[in-house]
Amino acid sequence: MANETFIGWMTSIQQYMEQALEKLLPAAGCAPQRLHEAMRYATLEGGKRVRPLLVFAAGELVGAERDNLARIGAALEMVHAYSLVHDDMPCMDNDVLRRGKPTCHIAYDDATALLVGDALQTRAFELLSQPMPGIAPASQLEMVHTLAHAAGHAGMAGGQAIDLASVGLPLTLPELEFMHMLKTGALIRASVLAGSMAGRELSGAEKEALDAFAKRIGLAFQVVDDILDCEADTATLGKTAGKDAANDKPTYVSLLGLAEAKRMAKDLHDQAFAALQGFGPQADRLKQLADYIVARSF
Repeated sequence: MANETFIGWMTSIQQYMEQALEKLLPAAGCAPQRLHEAMRYATLEGGKRVRPLLVFAAGELVGAERDNLARIGAALEMVHAYSLVHDDMPCMDNDVLRRGKPTCHIAYDDATALLVGDALQTRAFELLSQPMPGIAPASQLEMVHTLAHAAGHAGMAGGQAIDLASVGLPLTLPELEFMHMLKTGALIRASVLAGSMAGRELSGAEKEALDAFAKRIGLAFQVVDDILDCEADTATLGKTAGKDAANDKPTYVSLLGLAEAKRMAKDLHDQAFAALQGFGPQADRLKQLADYIVARSF
């Protein structure tokens, strides 16, 4: 629906993804009930669904089927939710609020939260590896590889390890960028790439352009997160505001200052737009998402 407004499109996808996640997560009443209930608690009714939105926007670029994109988006969202559950635990960031409600280990307990993360991650790969009509097995295998790489030691988990080891240390800008390209950017990049694998085959130049967009918007997402951690309040964010500064964690604001961090976010946004120049109107949803990511207030 090319004429649909961005807000209308985004709301429609968010609602569709909520329904998809409801169906694709284990039912709360099935044994083990406490684990399944906690998986649903950590994943449903919250979050901006940025990663599934990127899956759908990239999927529109290649004419992908909506049901396939929902399954891919659910896999990305489950990996993201797992990362938040583990990140909030006492042995990591030790937070009590996420998406406006008590974190998983507070609502349940540490052991349950640990298992929730494990189960969400494996459920994501179960979803991606099941046959999807119209998508070649080789493309699905590439999706699995892309997500595994983005979530593992060379992606999100590696970035989290660097983050934990960097508390109280003065990082350079390249060091900070490297950490966040892994911790936050890798999964955002994987969302764009996985969505683009669900339809027509892209040329080599198109793949490079889409990857350039994904890398820059992934980094911009983290820069804006650091700005909001400094400027927004807890009620707006749905998580504890100012926690990075309180924990002496390196951020773009602490390294560059607020004005320069905002300038960096704008520059990354502009570079992301430039990368999509060759796609024409088919990339409009990706551009609108880039606008949303940089201009968001939570």
